[in-house]
Amino acid sequence: MRSLYQISVLSAALACGGVFGAQAQQADMTFFVTSMGPGKGGDLGGLAGADRHCQQLAQATGGGAKAWRAYLSTQAEGGAQAVNARDRIGKGPWSNAKGTAVAKSVNDLHGDANNLNKQTALNEKGEVVNGRGDTPNRHDVLTGSTPDGLAFPPGEDRTCGNWTKSSGEGAAMVGHHDRIGLRDDAPSKSWNSSHPSRGPEGGCTQTALRGTGGDGLLYCFVAN
Repeated sequence: MRSLYQISVLSAALACGGVFGAQAQQADMTFFVTSMGPGKGGDLGGLAGADRHCQQLAQATGGGAKAWRAYLSTQAEGGAQAVNARDRIGKGPWSNAKGTAVAKSVNDLHGDANNLNKQTALNEKGEVVNGRGDTPNRHDVLTGSTPDGLAFPPGEDRTCGNWTKSSGEGAAMVGHHDRIGLRDDAPSKSWNSSHPSRGPEGGCTQTALRGTGGDGLLYCFVAN
């Protein structure tokens, strides 16, 4: 009969093996949905702050050696040029924390053949993110982008003041990571351009983001 000491050592070794195996797998991931938002509504600290959020979450799970970028567009404003989300994320391919391919290239990601859905759009820990039908629903992911991954023209706010606004008027375009909408039409099922956030006090507060089925979550990609 094995001693209690031997059993304890074996159990610890198996547990460590599982942890290290998971971390090794996550170190190879090149895409995830954030498990949490920065918590300030549409104020992400601009693109730099959003990228930093992606980097920090990846770092915590062993994937911090890569350069991570948030999938976000910004609108032309005050002399600054617009930025397209599709131009920020490298060329691909991308896979999740479980090693499942999400898209082969930028064109694949923005086409009908991408493999982004609730089962594959995992967070940095390899966990499924709540979608429609779950409590709470968190399927709204901030993008500020058109279906093609482009910035919206200047004028009507679709980026919460280029990701610096958490109160007042404004809105952010969001996508549905679970590809499920309130209707059966294609726009409501878009992973990156389903509808603008909204609320009685504006669409950029954390309360407003949660009110439409979100939590200020982001898509993060390795800019390979």
